[in-house]
Amino acid sequence: MGMTITEKILAVHSGRKEVSPGELINAKVDLILANDITAPIAIKEFKKIGARDVFDKERIVFVPDHFTPAKDIKAAEQCKMLRDFSKEYQISNYFEVGRAGIEHVLLPEEGIVVPGDLVIGADSHTCTYGALGAFATGVGSTDVASAMATGECWFKVPESMKFIYYGKVNKWVGGKDLILFTIGDIGVDGALYRAMEFDGETIRGLSMHGRLTICNMAIEAGGKNGIIIPDQITESYVKERAKRKYTFYSSNKDANYVDIREYDCSKIPLTVSCPHLPSNIRPAAELFEVSIDQVVIGSCTNGHLEDLKEAAKVIKGRKVNPNVRMIVIPATQKIYREAMKKGLLDIFIEAEAVVSTPTCGPCLGGHMGILSKGERAIATTNRNFIGRMGHTESEVYLSNPAVAAASAVLGRIGTPEELGL
Repeated sequence: MGMTITEKILAVHSGRKEVSPGELINAKVDLILANDITAPIAIKEFKKIGARDVFDKERIVFVPDHFTPAKDIKAAEQCKMLRDFSKEYQISNYFEVGRAGIEHVLLPEEGIVVPGDLVIGADSHTCTYGALGAFATGVGSTDVASAMATGECWFKVPESMKFIYYGKVNKWVGGKDLILFTIGDIGVDGALYRAMEFDGETIRGLSMHGRLTICNMAIEAGGKNGIIIPDQITESYVKERAKRKYTFYSSNKDANYVDIREYDCSKIPLTVSCPHLPSNIRPAAELFEVSIDQVVIGSCTNGHLEDLKEAAKVIKGRKVNPNVRMIVIPATQKIYREAMKKGLLDIFIEAEAVVSTPTCGPCLGGHMGILSKGERAIATTNRNFIGRMGHTESEVYLSNPAVAAASAVLGRIGTPEELGL
């Protein structure tokens, strides 16, 4: 029996010819990631175990992005721990405010993650990097502490599910709609501890930002990782960025999948996830009676330049509804600067939206857009659990950037078509 791409990467990194689902393995990691919330715990544990040094000063990445720029004294102290540890152990990939951005957009952009890597991160959306053909998964801070010292981590080899997408997507429909529709189909535990392999003609035609969006939300279906077999689009993206050599892996034709699902993308509408689960999906067009107070466009899911272009195309020449506040957050400094050069920020500001420096802020209810009791937001973020963006009696709807921007103008959930687009 052949192996899936996930199994091949795990086999190579554990020094074995093959692995099978359910096996427990110890594997060498290529990259370890932590942020300003999770790294301080890892640092304390690293010190506690008496480690003398990190396994590789270039394979550890610290990105303060959740509560930064520091929102209060506690957040500042958390960030200082990252800064001090990076100085002490000469960590080369420490990204200070001004250099930083949202971690899961920053690392692919900087070429720090490459195809064929095995990546662990103390953040659940580490699965984003599967879009490059890497095995990437979230782990706990104690696992990060151990791996920083040893360069290794243990895994149970996951079963693989295959999702095949075909057909032409409808206007304004993108990666966010595809993954929301998929999660709605299988549920938030439908891929629990499984590898989600995304394939099919529609996926192969997607740009890298759409692929990153899809893999980013694999965890919202319970997935251990999301992954896409690398191709020419992958090569075009990584060849100018990659800081290291990389390897393209693919799945064997006779690889085993515990489940295979197929989707006709011509039948997937603009999709919105309703409170309080990502799986609670409805067509955007059916939610026209849902008024909103806030719109957030950004996050590790949809803070790419292409996402900002899409939102700007919808809102250009229009105004944010007077009953709504709109917050736009480019995911990295490079994206911010490019958006500025292209006039996108002018479009947002002219529409009376606010533009923020890169931060995860509102996505996790941290800062830069907290909801009060009874308020409702539509966001391009990845989670809408109770209290996710603020008060436990607030509500969050998830959508793609075009729907979010149209909703900002309409003052309710709506679609670009309602604006004549």
